[in-house]
Amino acid sequence: MQPPRREADHMAVGQNETPGQEIAPGQDETPGQTAGPGPAGTPSIRASDRERDAATQQLQAAFAEGRINDSEFDERMRAALTARTRGQLDHLLTDLPDAVPGTAGRSVAPVTGRRPGRFAITFKSSIRRAGRWRVPDHYTAVIYKGTGWLDLRAAELTAPVTTIAAVAYKSRVDILVPPGVRVEVGGFGATTGGEDDAVLPPDAPVVHVRGYTYKGTIEVRSRPPEH
Repeated sequence: MQPPRREADHMAVGQNETPGQEIAPGQDETPGQTAGPGPAGTPSIRASDRERDAATQQLQAAFAEGRINDSEFDERMRAALTARTRGQLDHLLTDLPDAVPGTAGRSVAPVTGRRPGRFAITFKSSIRRAGRWRVPDHYTAVIYKGTGWLDLRAAELTAPVTTIAAVAYKSRVDILVPPGVRVEVGGFGATTGGEDDAVLPPDAPVVHVRGYTYKGTIEVRSRPPEH
């Protein structure tokens, strides 16, 4: 037996409604949820410079500990420096441990205790500095018929401006800097990789390289050379 016509029409119109609930035209949200541009209906909050700095510090620590490789570090660092929202930063750090308290801010560490060494000289051998090493405000490396590898990507810079003087006599010296650092090159015989064209903030750390070569090469770049 079919219900009266009036009751059938009422059921057709309100068949998707919960009793006692009114849905405004075009409203599909679950009760209690607010639509927004971010995930799960949460508005995306804009990231601050301090939050971007903290993210790069966390990535540097992860790189120094071997949690991410060269290509991952480079990719994530560039993404962190250009991130616009907190969600974008969180996505870069989701598989990494929480940052150690007090590591936020740019990678300029105050000098406490014994000061880092300022000179490195090698004769027909190699100089290699990498990982979480402390870089003084002035550092000099002299390589005679050898190789030099100065990796600053996970290093602790002890001054806003770091000056590296590199002398290469029939030698090759590679200096790696992290994205987000302003590089200035002087002297003769030193070149830059030229692959980093990011716009840097005015307070970005500065690495000034003074290179002097004789039948050698000094190259400053943000990615390891491809062999």
